[in-house]
Amino acid sequence: MHPSEALIEKLYHSLGARDGDGMAQCYAPDATFSDPVFPALRGPEVGAMWRMLCERATDIRVEASAIGADDQAGSAHWEAWYTFSQTGRKVHNVIDARYTFRDGVIVTHVDQFDLWRWSRQALGPVGTLLGWSPLVRNKVRGQAQKNLARFLGKPA
Repeated sequence: MHPSEALIEKLYHSLGARDGDGMAQCYAPDATFSDPVFPALRGPEVGAMWRMLCERATDIRVEASAIGADDQAGSAHWEAWYTFSQTGRKVHNVIDARYTFRDGVIVTHVDQFDLWRWSRQALGPVGTLLGWSPLVRNKVRGQAQKNLARFLGKPA
């Protein structure tokens, strides 16, 4: 197994174990992360996001597959089952990830998933009716950023 593949496995094993520090160790200090909820995290925000999510997770299960990587780049498919803390609703998120690496750690991480599918599960009827709309998408992103700012001890 290539060391970058082992790093990806460590990332998702740490998530399943709710080990935010273990996840943060997988990233370079200047790493970037992007997904439909957190579209532009940089540096310490990346590790803080994972620490926050691990701290709030009560019942997460993670499965990673199709992991492939070399010294420069990699990809994986991963799925997570958990209870969304803000609504208590069950979520099964299906994600495709791309990474770049430098010096044995992740420098860029981009997760892609269907935000409308996620919102239907996490938000219930509101997500089903309006999860496709910019209004709900921006509200989800805004709330996520506020939660991360509070977690980091910054004014929201």
